[in-house]
Amino acid sequence: MKLNAAEQAMLDGDQGIAKQKAMELLLKYGEALGAERLVDTNNVVGTVGTATPFVRDYAAKASGFDAVFSEFNLDSPEVIETPKFSAYTCQVIHGVDTEHWQIQGIAKEVAELQTRGEEYFGKRGINMLATCTPYQVGNVPVLGEHCAWMESSAVVYCNAVLGARTNTEGRESTGAAGITGKIPYWGYHLTENRRGTHLVNIECAVDDMMDWGLLGYHLGEVVQDDVPVLSGITSHPNQIKLKHFGAAAASSGGVEMFHIPGVTPEAQSLEAALGGGTRIETLKYGEAERRRAYEALNSTARDREVDFVMLGCPHSSIEQIWLASRLLEGRRVHENTQLWIFTPRSIKSIADRNGYTKIIADAGAVLMSDTCPAIGRVMPKGTRVVATDSAKQAHYLPAIMGVQMWFGSLADCVDGAVNGRWGGELR
Repeated sequence: MKLNAAEQAMLDGDQGIAKQKAMELLLKYGEALGAERLVDTNNVVGTVGTATPFVRDYAAKASGFDAVFSEFNLDSPEVIETPKFSAYTCQVIHGVDTEHWQIQGIAKEVAELQTRGEEYFGKRGINMLATCTPYQVGNVPVLGEHCAWMESSAVVYCNAVLGARTNTEGRESTGAAGITGKIPYWGYHLTENRRGTHLVNIECAVDDMMDWGLLGYHLGEVVQDDVPVLSGITSHPNQIKLKHFGAAAASSGGVEMFHIPGVTPEAQSLEAALGGGTRIETLKYGEAERRRAYEALNSTARDREVDFVMLGCPHSSIEQIWLASRLLEGRRVHENTQLWIFTPRSIKSIADRNGYTKIIADAGAVLMSDTCPAIGRVMPKGTRVVATDSAKQAHYLPAIMGVQMWFGSLADCVDGAVNGRWGGELR
């Protein structure tokens, strides 16, 4: 890769050993990808600290948070003091809700470790958003802005809905980007890679959040890591629907970009979305494809007695919490079932003020923050059967936690929590 004078100075160690190690990592990374140069970024979403059990175990044995950052963010066996971050950097989703660690079945020392990590890295400039949806709580990059984001559902939203530019980065590349303000210029940073590859003709109604999840799940399996363009959408999707569509497509496949003419910013027309490409594959999505996606998402479920209902993947917006509280008001979660709803902590504070948290608590459910069952490996003890309105969670949890999984609408999930039994079906 070609480095400019400032980048070469960092690589030479003129700005300290941490930036030198970061540049060494970015150079190897970029060369492996075939990138010709780096690009400036001032918007990084990554992870530091001890989100997963493996890193927690390492932190317990290592000599402090600098050792964790050196090993897992800089790929350096040498322990280097973590510097102040140069780029605006936000923490992605954590492993523990430090307010509800007991309910989650987490050891006190693990919650305390995360709290100490937040304090340590916060002083170095990491903004502790602790969510998979940074765009819901203040990090909203603009059209064309170069970013370095982790988390598949956040990446596809960033690219497609906001029109900013990022690839699905990892802990190492985001750590290096946060220190240097640089990331390899490749993939979805390049205009030519953002054009549509598959024209998808929608032949059935795609209206509610569940339908958008089904559409995303089907398309992810079909297009894998290519760029679908949706044609025939008859209702204008809101943030919730676009969020769940992208998350589903990124889970069943590797979708990082999509276009909806007249909705997403780089698709003012069908022609603009396709970008003049001459080798476009045409697909259809109708009732048969919709049913196959629904059956695939429910393929692990057998028993209808539900132990646990999980909402908020990706993290719930305040609108979703409002909708859930309306469905729960005056009702009570079944004695054999638990209902957890996940949201960013800053949105939870709004729910607290609005009285939604109390409605949820009065129903016997819990509004949680900072993590989710798939990332934190947290769910009620003894859980065998789970229900969710998230295609992403339905895709991952059976493999990660060994549970049966029901997928359906928000109303299906709330009814399942109240009745202790799954009654959802494709309508």
